[in-house]
Amino acid sequence: MAWAVWQGRGLGSAPGLTAAFALFLSRRKADSRRPFEAPMPHTVHALPRAVREIENAWIPLSDGCRLAARIWLPEDAAADPVPAILEYLPYRKRDGTASRDAEMHPYIAGHGYACVRVDLRGSGDSDGLLRGEYMAQEQDDALEVIAWIAARPWCAGKLGMIGISWGGFNGLQVAARRPPALAAVISVCSTDDRYADDVHFMGGALLGNNLTWGSAMFSHLTRPPDPAVVGERWRELWRGRLENLSPWATGWMAHPRRDAHWTHGSVCQDFAAIVCPVYAVGGWADAYSNAIPRLLAGLSAPCKGLIGPWAHGYPQTALPGPRIGFLQECLRWWDHWLKGVPTGIMDEPRLRAWMLDSMRPGAWAETHPGHWVAEHAWPPSSRPTVFHLTSTGLLTLAGLATGPEQAGERLLASPEDCGLGAGAWCPYGLAPDLPLDQRDDDARSLVFDSAPLTEPLAILGAPVLELSLSADRQVGKLVARLCEVHPDGASTRVSYGVLNLTHRDSHAEPLAVAQGGRMRVRLALNDIGYAFAAGNRIRVALSSTYWPLTWPTPAPSRLTIVTGTASLTLPVRAPSALDATLAPFQPAVTAPRLSRTQLRAGEMTRVATHDHASGERGFVTLDDAGRVRLDATGIEFATSRRHAFRIDPADPLSARAETLWRTETGRGDWQTGSTTAVTLTATEHAFVLEASVEAFENGTCVFAREWREEIGRDLV
Repeated sequence: MAWAVWQGRGLGSAPGLTAAFALFLSRRKADSRRPFEAPMPHTVHALPRAVREIENAWIPLSDGCRLAARIWLPEDAAADPVPAILEYLPYRKRDGTASRDAEMHPYIAGHGYACVRVDLRGSGDSDGLLRGEYMAQEQDDALEVIAWIAARPWCAGKLGMIGISWGGFNGLQVAARRPPALAAVISVCSTDDRYADDVHFMGGALLGNNLTWGSAMFSHLTRPPDPAVVGERWRELWRGRLENLSPWATGWMAHPRRDAHWTHGSVCQDFAAIVCPVYAVGGWADAYSNAIPRLLAGLSAPCKGLIGPWAHGYPQTALPGPRIGFLQECLRWWDHWLKGVPTGIMDEPRLRAWMLDSMRPGAWAETHPGHWVAEHAWPPSSRPTVFHLTSTGLLTLAGLATGPEQAGERLLASPEDCGLGAGAWCPYGLAPDLPLDQRDDDARSLVFDSAPLTEPLAILGAPVLELSLSADRQVGKLVARLCEVHPDGASTRVSYGVLNLTHRDSHAEPLAVAQGGRMRVRLALNDIGYAFAAGNRIRVALSSTYWPLTWPTPAPSRLTIVTGTASLTLPVRAPSALDATLAPFQPAVTAPRLSRTQLRAGEMTRVATHDHASGERGFVTLDDAGRVRLDATGIEFATSRRHAFRIDPADPLSARAETLWRTETGRGDWQTGSTTAVTLTATEHAFVLEASVEAFENGTCVFAREWREEIGRDLV
């Protein structure tokens, strides 16, 4: 069995998937045996206003630090000032996001905006040090950046912010700071709650992505600025970054509770702080779609939501499709809020969501069939339908009333390798990273099946599981998956949820489980829009492990599930006349792509592993983008990463995760590189993280360091 689990963050918005790698993947897919290809976005060459590009501009900050910016604006903007759009990221405008930026920002600029792409302090070509995610310094700098842009002679004084993932996060965070010039935000694949819905913890359980994302940033920050931009200071800046480098994953693991570390930057703490309009965008296949319903329900400022079938990416290029004309949709938003042009966007329903049709399981898909539905408000108009988890399966109230006595107890003790079919916590959709056929994990779980459905059943919202259980350990975990079972037994994961049982009442103040004591828990699964097909069954699959999406508990846990009183509530949605009012999106478009040369071919492998001697199971992934040159600047860069996860199904303390990253950045006789390695294991009482870095200039090692840190588990 060969399959993919990708870890990291979004296309072009994270080092986990560079634009070069995206190009490589598109070529691989074009050569593969796929039944069809999703149409690529149309390239638009003619724009209403001619655009000029400022390849680098310096934005001075009050403490003397300078941030590097790339700017696109209409050629006549000095005579006819325009609103500005800011994208504010740590992912290197010079190379990391250069290709994606070139496909987006010139298009918007050509329609009468100044688009400004800024490297965060300590990243790319900017001065200073980047010491962590979403820090107060980052927001403070953003306020100065916005004021600087608003004061430019080519700017009309109003700004919007757009971003995906990190840039979507800080768009919301900066909006909560209320800079006077910021008039609207588009936040894509982001979250309002850094603890509940980010790469670190899920339901109080440590995510495997905490390590892989931490190792991605650990590698990313080893790259130097470009001497062609910063001059002879490049080596001094690079050395400063290397000497202040640390594995961020340890700091995140040191905060397993929802404390001030996580409430900082979580705009859900005070939705009222955001007064500018917000367009929240995401996809059901992405890890961050839960934030969109919360923003719709919580913000008093004007807010719209858009949820497509997509994984982690901008909707004009994201998969699974269908892709949409998202750049045109952005223009409708910006024109309304920044120019006062009546585009009709605010006359439409507040939420537009893709209702996923029933689909067989598969780790990769060009498109997910379905149709758009609309809601004026959140929570949506739905009819809660309750299914009961009983000794004979998943029954409606009618079935419960007519059947035999259904109360009882069921033992749940999943092997530690349950979860290898989960796919990625945050899929990109550009490679096989979606959930596999769930039959392998279902066999390691306690399952409750409904009778075959006599008619289709569509849901929109969060399925909710409520049950009573007991555990034989002070630390335990409950994982619930909602699946659709096809007549031949294939099992499609529709949604899922995770709960560290010590967090059953509070993420801020967890409590050890009273061994053997009965407790009542409520677990809301991820929001979803999905239409189960007639003839298929609904399945609830419960497990006590989910590796490597979550880290194992300190000891094997046995749960006793009380049936009869356990229930699953589905937010069933009837067809609405409002759906028919939705106008189709325009076709996906981009500006012309950057000219680039592939200097070395890449390689991509996903291999499941099973050591029959030791019993260990896991997988190894290799993602090598090859080496690419951006022809306009001559800069060359390469990224490869290897992830390995393994575990003994009988021993949670055997869990081991390893990451190895290699980077190259150079031009001519300036050649740099780095190798970073991070390994995570655990004892009963502590996580153990080991890390190392080596940096090279022209083949010579110029910096090396190692770390070994232990972090207390604190009921995780």
